[in-house]
Amino acid sequence: MKLYFKPGACSLSPHIALEEAGLKYESESVDLATKVTGSGANYLEVNPKGYVPALVLDSGEVLTEGPAIVQYIADLAPEKKLAPPNGSIERYRLQSWLNFIGTEIHKSVTAFFHPLSKDDWKAAAKLNLERRLGHVNQHLADKPYLLGNDFSVADAYLFTTLGWMKIINFDLSPYPNLIALQERTAARPAVQAAMKAEGLV
Repeated sequence: MKLYFKPGACSLSPHIALEEAGLKYESESVDLATKVTGSGANYLEVNPKGYVPALVLDSGEVLTEGPAIVQYIADLAPEKKLAPPNGSIERYRLQSWLNFIGTEIHKSVTAFFHPLSKDDWKAAAKLNLERRLGHVNQHLADKPYLLGNDFSVADAYLFTTLGWMKIINFDLSPYPNLIALQERTAARPAVQAAMKAEGLV
C-alpha cells in the first residue's frame, strides 16, 4: 500500500492508523498547490480530486476520503481494535464520530485556511467550533477515548484536527478533556512514528 499525504493535513489520520495497525506501507508527500508528489509525479493522476489522503492498495485500486481509508486500514488488522466489528452498533457509533469530526470540526477549520474567507465566515466557524468541541469535551468527561477505553481511528482523526487549533489561534484551554485526549494520543508510539515521518516532531 502507498499513502499520499501532506504533512500535518487530514492525511495524518490514516498515517497514524497505518502505524497503529502495524501494516507494511509506503508513503509519499504531495504539494497541494502544484499537485506534484515528492517523486515529481502528477498527483491528479492518482486522485483527480486533488486533495489528500489517497491510499493506493496492493491491487492498484485507489481509496480516497479519510474516514473510508481509516476504516479499511482498521479492518486489515482487527486484532488492534482500531474499529469495532462491522455490523455492530459500536461500528455505527465510530462512523458517527468520523462523520461528525469531518463535517463539524474539519470543515469549520477550512474557513481559517481558505484564501477568500471573510471575517463573518471565520466568526461563524469559530462559533460552530466552540459548540462542537464543547460537545466532544463533555462526552470525554468519563472516558479516555471517543468509544471508551480503546483508542480508535476516530481518535486519530480528532487528534489531527485538534492539532490545527494552534495554527488558527483557537484556544483549547476551556476544553480540558480535549487537551487530555490530545496529550494521551500524542504519547502513543505509533502516533509519534507517523508525526516523525511527516516532520512534525
